[in-house]
Amino acid sequence: MGTTLTIPLITAAPSAAEPPRPALRTSGLSGLHAKAAYLSVGRTTWGRGADAARPIASITKLMTALVVVRAGHLDRTIAIRRKYRAYGLHNDASMAGLHVGDRLTARQLLYAMLLPSGSDAAYALVESHSGTWQRFVATMNATARSLGMDDTRFDNFDGLPWPSRTADSSTPRDLVVLARRALADPTVRRVVATRTYHLPKTGNHAAYTWTNTNRLLGAYRGARGIKTGYTDTAGYCLLFSARRGRRTAYGVVLGEPTSATRFTDATRMLDWAFGRRTAAIPLLPSRDQD
Repeated sequence: MGTTLTIPLITAAPSAAEPPRPALRTSGLSGLHAKAAYLSVGRTTWGRGADAARPIASITKLMTALVVVRAGHLDRTIAIRRKYRAYGLHNDASMAGLHVGDRLTARQLLYAMLLPSGSDAAYALVESHSGTWQRFVATMNATARSLGMDDTRFDNFDGLPWPSRTADSSTPRDLVVLARRALADPTVRRVVATRTYHLPKTGNHAAYTWTNTNRLLGAYRGARGIKTGYTDTAGYCLLFSARRGRRTAYGVVLGEPTSATRFTDATRMLDWAFGRRTAAIPLLPSRDQD
């Protein structure tokens, strides 16, 4: 699908007090590296391949978090089992480094899942919630339908390429719907905006430090999160949001060729949304692929 721009229709002639809006210039977005992208700010949207379903990698974990948070009881403790670590190691997944035998709360595991994108933490949350990952994934898909995400399909709980390489697919437009709903929840909003989370050692668990893989945080003024993702099939992905003044922008890039380009493309989109000239942002080298 080609690049599209949607601007609210003016149904009445503008008055002298309300001059016509100038046409928005989108030439600055024509050189994005993403295979698909979408941006929403106010009533204005811009998209490329906005309604084409693509694999979304670990952006899936945002829906996992939303299902867990909606169920409540976030201060219940969850025992870390060997199979949670084994699952992540077997699939070469991003890990939170959880220790077998530790007991952490569901709230703490949300940080472990969403900041370093830990698949071990995701598995622990899913099994605690539903008993089996299959039942949990069914709830994820039911939640997607309830939100109007009709072009989204979840096959697993963390975005890894199983049972097929194209598992967990969605459209850029659907993902922005998910971003809006997730950030409306204060718990999710707080977690995804956290740059680093320190958990001191207690009698229940070891000490942990988890760092957010979203490098817009602290580098782009007003950035609010939300979630990174990467697999060979999906490419580098980023679902993001920022607020400046009274304006809030939501956006997503999918199928980026490198980790760095997803952040630079997101910066260009946000600058366009806020009517500002794009400036380079300092991005430290990262070993994280998610």
